[in-house]
Amino acid sequence: MNEQRTVQDLSSEDFINNLSYDSVIFGFNGKQLKILVLEYHNTGLFALPGGFVKRNESLDDAVKRGVKERTGLDDIYLEQFHTFGSLTRSNPSAMKRILKENGHDLKHNEWMLDRFITVAYYALINYDEVSPKPDSLSDSIEWYAIDELPSLMMDHDLIVEKALQVLRDNLEKKLVGMNLLPSKFTMKQLQKVYEAILGEALRRTTFQRRILGMNILERHEKLFQGKAHKAPYLYSFKSNHINKSQEQEITT
Repeated sequence: MNEQRTVQDLSSEDFINNLSYDSVIFGFNGKQLKILVLEYHNTGLFALPGGFVKRNESLDDAVKRGVKERTGLDDIYLEQFHTFGSLTRSNPSAMKRILKENGHDLKHNEWMLDRFITVAYYALINYDEVSPKPDSLSDSIEWYAIDELPSLMMDHDLIVEKALQVLRDNLEKKLVGMNLLPSKFTMKQLQKVYEAILGEALRRTTFQRRILGMNILERHEKLFQGKAHKAPYLYSFKSNHINKSQEQEITT
């Protein structure tokens, strides 16, 4: 669970108790893969963006609301990937610290100290297009490189690990709907996305042969920037694959 909403406005009567969501928001700008992380005020505790589900909204709507509040974006690819319900995942002492350091009444917010099952989602966006906004309990919200993450509270390290695994395992099926590339892109640009997410260098000829063999790309004109004989072709995802991918997208 990530207990990072405006606490004075949270009432156990307004939210579904013992249920939360956490979002692993991956950011990619064409070169490096990062993750959005919050730091709680005066605690030194780091966590994923998340929150609670209102009694009058769906789980998907709650996640979309939370992600928009943190990133300002409302039309991005989001996917539910796992539910975390370990008996040991809750940390009442950490929650008490967070509430205390922000001057909130423990008795009034006692419901937030209980055990929570959290439903995890991941998103993948271009972090150059986002100005993240911390909430009232957080000192900061920052992009951290995937290999430079601070230690996260509770089981959030495990949530990140699982999200990355799911993303890598499903990259070829999901990449179409993630809006990481311009409408027309070069094979090199596409390869950089794969390399950043997979965390390894790929051989150009092998990658190109594999991607073209999947029959998901449409080839267009060449991109002339320098010498004509070195101009790469531009590609786009075929429309039937875009539509198929969008059937699984969560958008507002």
